[in-house]
Amino acid sequence: MAQPQIRQAACPLNCWDSCGLHVTVENDRVTKVEGDPSHPITQGKICGRGRMLETRTNSLQRLLHPLKKINGKFEQIPWEQALNELAEKLKEIKTVYGTKAVLHSHDYANNGLLKNLDQRFFNCYGGVTELYGSLCWGAGIEAQKWDFGDAYSHEPDDVYNSKNIIIWGRNVARTNMHFYEKLIEAKKRGAKLFVIDPIFNATAKIADQFISIKPGMDGFLAAGIIKEMLRLGLEDRSFIEQLTVGFEEIAWLVGSISLKEISEMAEVPCEVMTHLAEVFAEKPTATFMGLGLQRYQNGGNTIRMIDALVAISGNIGIAGGGANYANLQVGQSFVFDELTLPQFKQRHRQFSIMKQAESVLTAKDPDIKMIVVTCGNPLTQVPDTHVVERAFSSVETLVVIDQFMTDTAKLADYVLPTTTAFEEEDIYYSSMYHHYVNYGPKLISAPGEAKPDLWIWTELAKRLGFGAAFDFTRKQFLEMAFQELERKGISLETLMERHTLELPVKAVPWQDGKFTTPSGKYEFTARFGQERLTLAAPEESKWRNPHLAEKYPYSLLTIHPMRSNHSQNYHLLGGKLKLKVEVAQNIADDLGLQKDDLVRVWNDRGEVNGYLAILTKAHPNTINIDEGMWKQFGGSVNNLTSSNPSDNGLGSTLYDCLVNIEKIN
Repeated sequence: MAQPQIRQAACPLNCWDSCGLHVTVENDRVTKVEGDPSHPITQGKICGRGRMLETRTNSLQRLLHPLKKINGKFEQIPWEQALNELAEKLKEIKTVYGTKAVLHSHDYANNGLLKNLDQRFFNCYGGVTELYGSLCWGAGIEAQKWDFGDAYSHEPDDVYNSKNIIIWGRNVARTNMHFYEKLIEAKKRGAKLFVIDPIFNATAKIADQFISIKPGMDGFLAAGIIKEMLRLGLEDRSFIEQLTVGFEEIAWLVGSISLKEISEMAEVPCEVMTHLAEVFAEKPTATFMGLGLQRYQNGGNTIRMIDALVAISGNIGIAGGGANYANLQVGQSFVFDELTLPQFKQRHRQFSIMKQAESVLTAKDPDIKMIVVTCGNPLTQVPDTHVVERAFSSVETLVVIDQFMTDTAKLADYVLPTTTAFEEEDIYYSSMYHHYVNYGPKLISAPGEAKPDLWIWTELAKRLGFGAAFDFTRKQFLEMAFQELERKGISLETLMERHTLELPVKAVPWQDGKFTTPSGKYEFTARFGQERLTLAAPEESKWRNPHLAEKYPYSLLTIHPMRSNHSQNYHLLGGKLKLKVEVAQNIADDLGLQKDDLVRVWNDRGEVNGYLAILTKAHPNTINIDEGMWKQFGGSVNNLTSSNPSDNGLGSTLYDCLVNIEKIN
């Protein structure tokens, strides 16, 4: 019997931290997953979701063979049959309807670089119907591109240069544990920590001040702070006059509303806004925004208003400052066009990722004949579940590539079993927090007949006549993506040897005062084709839809679960899972609800039933239900959420959601 080996690896989860791992392998089996102490950022500490990768890899629920639905039931079929039948269907669709009759529904369940090769396949096929936008962070990314030209953040250790740290709508204790540790250290070094959130979360517990806010009203709070900065003369005139355009527009905008009105709408006291104006003026002040801030119809405006606050206070381009939302310069280190071959795309169309279900149901010239799902579980994760189920059930052929029989896979005509991260080689990075890239070697054999996605694309490509485009090893594909880094002296070989490397990014973005906007400056103004910066409340609010708010008086948040990366782990958690409905204390008091009461939460889109818990110190009239829950455990909260896009069209409105609640007797 072979002795256990501890191997260096990398976490594949699409997460802020992108951890280095130590994986114990024994007799071609993973027996333990721990943190790699040598990783420069994650330093041996990992979360429960990372540890669950061992459970995920070894689960007896793994899909082991290709499945085909025959007369309503799944039957095991050989790979040869599955591949031949799918290739024939793809040939027929291309000939009769054109390639746009295929929808590729893709998300980011796995952060592997080679997961982008699905795009290479569909581009070589001729170009299909693709998705644009993001359920996760799209509105904020687009907003920062309008303001700065791109979405960049400061490197992790720069927080030690901050006098003040603003954590705005982001529970780093749950979603970004290594940053949480840095916050504790920064406080020891004298920094003051402020948390702005509708929920008194674990990060708020270590704050010097917690500011409770009405969900979706963060842009108004930012406007109120700007208004006070201008009244008190605390703005950075030098930065504004030399490095920005359109300041008059924002000055007029915040002048068009009184501080008292802002206070009433955001439900934040006036004196808090005055104090925060002084905090932002006491530079350097770093602002770290969460992704939930922009999951409203007014989401783009919200991020732009917070960006404007950071700019007006002069906290852009200085150590210890920043409007930290995402760090796209990490992913920009790689050459994606070499992997995806967009030049082979002869025709294509795009559906909004939020509206993909409605678009499937209404598509013409051509209709959607086939949907192929990779790296996602849209039946659980895409908003307005009832419409998603109707749409994905309506097509002639639904193909799902996955490791487990998810809610989406259950609807499929073909389910193709794929490998876990420890059963294939790839490299991993995150564009959300740190700027290190991690190497993940193949550690063990896959169980049954599970195959890497790349093998599936290669076999289909051979049958469709473009096999030469996939006639490369995994390492050769990685070398394609590394070409630009190689020119900068950073080699794939070195990464494979060391397992993690620092990417050449700017530690303090915009420090040179040169922005990648058309003007070369920070832009408060809107350009042609863009929405003007406005003061907009959420679509589902008493300010914009009073009749709806009377019927559904409570704001629903759908935050990330503690133990699962979106919907990935619920079926592996064991015990009797049940949907938890967390409510602010005033809701329980007003309705006479007690802990563990069975309750119904509903609106015009649907309903879910779950068991009550009390959110301590949550903002009044706020409810939270963690996202990702499978149908068998109580159903997805997306039965309640809206599929409408954000103001700039590229983000979701998952948090822009009003509901009602009642006890079930």
